[in-house]
Amino acid sequence: MTRTHKRYPAPFKAKVALEAAKQNRTLAELARTYQVHTVQISQWKQRLLDGIESLFQDGRRHQDDHLALQAELYEQIGRLKMELEWVKKKVARCD
Repeated sequence: MTRTHKRYPAPFKAKVALEAAKQNRTLAELARTYQVHTVQISQWKQRLLDGIESLFQDGRRHQDDHLALQAELYEQIGRLKMELEWVKKKVARCD
């Protein structure tokens, strides 16, 4: 007999985790209401609390990182194009 794990959609997990974080009801009450094990609710709550600080991080820093990566990639593309043109010239001379 094989057991399949029940999968819950992300909005449901967020709703349950947020209610657990509010601490208006006990985990046992939430487990009965949503028919989810208390350990699972605790895990979702912990993931919520661990990831919440990313919502308040400075978005400009992320954008600067993105622009720096983009500039580096364009530079690499330029180098590769130059190398390709050089190889094409060498091959044309050999023919």
